[in-house]
Amino acid sequence: MARYAIGDIQGCLEPLQQLLRRIDFSPDRDQLTFVGDLVNRGPDSLEVLRLVRSLGAAARVVLGNHDLHLLALHHDPQRRPRAGDTLDAVLAAPDREALLDWLIVQPLLIDDTEGGDLVVHAGVVPDWDLATALECASDAGRALRADPRHFLQHMYGNKPDRWRDVSGANSRHRFTINVLTRLRYCKADGTIDLKMKDSPSADDGPWKPWFAHAGRRLRERRIIFGHWSTLGLRHGPDLVALDTGCVWGGALTAIRLDDPQAAPVQVPCRACQLPGNE
Repeated sequence: MARYAIGDIQGCLEPLQQLLRRIDFSPDRDQLTFVGDLVNRGPDSLEVLRLVRSLGAAARVVLGNHDLHLLALHHDPQRRPRAGDTLDAVLAAPDREALLDWLIVQPLLIDDTEGGDLVVHAGVVPDWDLATALECASDAGRALRADPRHFLQHMYGNKPDRWRDVSGANSRHRFTINVLTRLRYCKADGTIDLKMKDSPSADDGPWKPWFAHAGRRLRERRIIFGHWSTLGLRHGPDLVALDTGCVWGGALTAIRLDDPQAAPVQVPCRACQLPGNE
């Protein structure tokens, strides 16, 4: 069996199909782990959902911010699409309920103890240890499934921006969602900034990529994540970044989790959107 992790697809079916052919994927033999954002911005979100769901136990998925946005549109009729959304086909599909019932039970974090990996869409703040990350992800996932409309109505917003300022269930879940599905930059004390999207530079002052702080507590797992297209591919022993800008004219990337010497596999993707609409 081969185990692969695949970066943000964002509704780009053709590159996904090409990538699966390139790695000679077989669902009765291999396992795929998707780092979130299966949908939105690309042209074929509906078919991507159908394909990944059809793989059954051969596919593991963590929820990304675009996946949660789709669930919000589904569960809250007052929620309006955003500029650049390409989710109409999903919301009009005859199998919409089945697809989104499947999507909502996907976790926010996967702790692969056997492989020594932690899979998340965006990141983990420096002041979270493994137990805190697992607890927060599990609690938020249960709350989402228990009352989707209430959870998703209170999910939006950039505050609190520090773990120490969390107060109450809604505040805790919002911070958890922002960390696990939207985080790129933060300060050493865990203060997050959700507007900074550019690639890291020496001029960012106290703001560093969440994984670059010396005091980061969660180090016992290799962390595999997506979400940050301007960061690009990073493939190291303790960190793997897999969003290589598929929908923006970059590539869709897979890495082999059980063979650290294997080269990443990439398939080019045409630009379906202008960069910046993340």
